[in-house]
Amino acid sequence: MTETAVTTKRRSHAMTLPNILTYGRCVAVPVVAGLLIESNEDWARWTALGVYTAAAVTDFLDGYLARAWQQQSPIGRMLDPIADKLLVAATILAVVANQTLAGWTLWAAIIILCREILVSGLREYLAELKVRLPVSTIAKWKTAFQLVALGFFIAGPAGEAVMPGAVKIGSAMLWVAAVLTLYTGADYLQAAFRHFGEDQRS
Repeated sequence: MTETAVTTKRRSHAMTLPNILTYGRCVAVPVVAGLLIESNEDWARWTALGVYTAAAVTDFLDGYLARAWQQQSPIGRMLDPIADKLLVAATILAVVANQTLAGWTLWAAIIILCREILVSGLREYLAELKVRLPVSTIAKWKTAFQLVALGFFIAGPAGEAVMPGAVKIGSAMLWVAAVLTLYTGADYLQAAFRHFGEDQRS
């Protein structure tokens, strides 16, 4: 296969619909954060929630379609978890900045962010050893809880006008996500411990 053919094949893999959905999730990150930081008006809250919801839906769709259509690619496997973490981290920082997320619930957000950094480091380390760290079922539930919880925080005061107690619901769900985060983080760390030192023995 010629170099031109290889390049064309890589480009075709990069521009599949699942990967385009992942790219879209990355683009949504600054849009959601910008709307939440620059304005506290109801229209900005609802627009941010709409963009965020669409991005969260693509988190499920891109992986599902990639498997169903057999369009999994290295760039998709690399970018998908990055897009997820960017969306969650940027949203947490934005709702903290506009003071929708405050008080003791900040600790839940800190736990979630620290876990994301820890697992990213573990995945990078294990990737060098050709060891995959699969996503557990509980980790998927954790992701679902934190995505929905952050949706309540994005709606904020605008959401309170429609559903009183919306922010409290978001706080409760974020704490559930934080507890699941601790459990899955410890689970991943235990799995990674089995491979620590293998790079030095090889």
